[in-house]
Amino acid sequence: MAALVHDAYVHYVERIGREPGPMTKDYHDVIEERQVTVAQDDHGIAGLIVVGPTDDGFLIDNVAVQPSRQGTGIGRTLLEHAEREARAAGYDSIYLYTNEEMTENQAFYKRIGYVEYDRRVRLGLARVYLRKRF
Repeated sequence: MAALVHDAYVHYVERIGREPGPMTKDYHDVIEERQVTVAQDDHGIAGLIVVGPTDDGFLIDNVAVQPSRQGTGIGRTLLEHAEREARAAGYDSIYLYTNEEMTENQAFYKRIGYVEYDRRVRLGLARVYLRKRF
């Protein structure tokens, strides 16, 4: 999982000036603390999504897809899975955040129904918060 996250995010390091948050996490801890769903294909792990409840609602903490498999629908399928999990848990929305420099991610999320509702700086990273209501 850590290798997949590295591959999915490494191209952002130069843009934001440091490793994005998901690259710095210990994925043994992530598995213990959050719900992790992995998408696999014949070549191994193709993508993953990390979700769980927080004080602000149901969070998509990370969604990552192997670069060679991006654009194939894996990310969207993982997001739809997370949305079903949030609804099943009784939430009327789901939220996520992304670095403000990751503009292509923001555009993708907005295309599939997420709406920006806040901007915050946390741990030295400028984040854009988006929410999708059901």
